Amino acid sequence: MADKDDFDKIDTNEDGFISREEYANAKKEAGVKKENLNWFLRLITLGDRFDIQDFWDRLKKSIVEFIILVFGVTVSFGIEQQGGESDNRADGIENLQNLREEIDKMIAYTDTYIEQVDWVTAMYQKQYDRWEEDNDSIFIDFQEDEEEPDGKYYFAPMGYYVQRDPFDPPRVNFDAIKLDGTFRLLPKEVGLKMTNIYDGTDLKYLIENTGKNEERYVNQFIDQIANKWVYDLPWVDLDYNEFWIDNRKYIQNDKFIKYNLYKRLDLWQFSVKDQLQLYRKSLLEGTVMLDSVISVRNSEFEFIWWVLNPKD
Repeated sequence: MADKDDFDKIDTNEDGFISREEYANAKKEAGVKKENLNWFLRLITLGDRFDIQDFWDRLKKSIVEFIILVFGVTVSFGIEQQGGESDNRADGIENLQNLREEIDKMIAYTDTYIEQVDWVTAMYQKQYDRWEEDNDSIFIDFQEDEEEPDGKYYFAPMGYYVQRDPFDPPRVNFDAIKLDGTFRLLPKEVGLKMTNIYDGTDLKYLIENTGKNEERYVNQFIDQIANKWVYDLPWVDLDYNEFWIDNRKYIQNDKFIKYNLYKRLDLWQFSVKDQLQLYRKSLLEGTVMLDSVISVRNSEFEFIWWVLNPKD
């Protein structure tokens, strides 16, 4: 508490009252002159006097202002970061759902492809089994067709031998999400499963066998016709049933063509078919895994931008 001497020092006109001017003058004179201070205090002193009370007041004010500034910047940065993470999380969940829908399309494609391979394999196996029969129609087969005069559509299976259909399921979402952070929402084993489905060895073998390997047999067939049949036969037109009937014995004696058919059947029956079933099984396993992950993500509760019950 200030004593009477302090009051008297401020009340310079000794009228018993402290005027504004006297108070301002006293405040100017408060503290220690700057030239009487050590080098450190002179360094931090503003003005020509050092007042310890004023110093602490300014220090406390500066600390409060600094804390408010740091807190404001931190909160702003955190809100921006959390908002971005929340948007990425929502996009990631949507990507997972798109991935799940695409795998359904891949399963449907694979099922159709399996049916096609079964049908084509059965047709050419029948042709191979009849190869040695003494009958001018061994290279002719038929399908039921009500629009044909006798209810049957006749065709030469070997006339369609050059046709191919490489395995190529729809798969565009995987490449789109590999680098956008969606895989962070997947447990490790699920991420590995998706990578195997879209870019694994099972798919690569299927694509290779129904692509490059099958193409090799087709090209050998085409080369045999171009380099031998066209020189030995009066006319060559694989689209006409009459060609296969008129040249039945010549074609029967072409052991290379028969062997080529045997190798292509072997590729379908003992490689492609098994690979298709394994790949289909992998797709079904992938749907179960994705359904589980999507269900967990949808069950998490997000308050503003924060996931309050993460289930990783």
